[in-house]
Amino acid sequence: MSSVPSPGLAHLLSHAERRLGLRMTVVLAEESCSVEQWRVLSVIADGKGHPMTEIADQVLMPAPSLTKLVDRMVADNLVHRRPDRADRRRVLLHLTARGRTLHQRAAHRLLADQTRLLDAIDDQGDLVRLLARLTAALDQEPAHQDGDEPAEKILPVS
Repeated sequence: MSSVPSPGLAHLLSHAERRLGLRMTVVLAEESCSVEQWRVLSVIADGKGHPMTEIADQVLMPAPSLTKLVDRMVADNLVHRRPDRADRRRVLLHLTARGRTLHQRAAHRLLADQTRLLDAIDDQGDLVRLLARLTAALDQEPAHQDGDEPAEKILPVS
């Protein structure tokens, strides 16, 4: 038996996320699209128009970085800003025709690659379902089992 501990959950998830991000970078480069651009295109692809704050939350980017990215995407005619009809103070982001075409082509490439990857590990839909459950569990307050004390009550006071 080996004395080397197996990698923990956080390590495995981080490693998988990095490798998947690199894989997405390669696939999206075939469409001259970055992963960050892809994430923005994906959020607004529903055609409803989304405010920048919502997009920043969805794509996991700080607002100033997102603004710079969106400025470049506007200059590349991938997206456009439009005032919200319900609240003229808000600006909503929408896809242009060019952005929609890019999103469709990139989505097709990414889906094909994801299918190959999941087929390679013989996944029957379990991975996405389990990761969604893990994310939901992580979003909740930490639960304490009966008899368990929170860490601050267990640690000695000096």
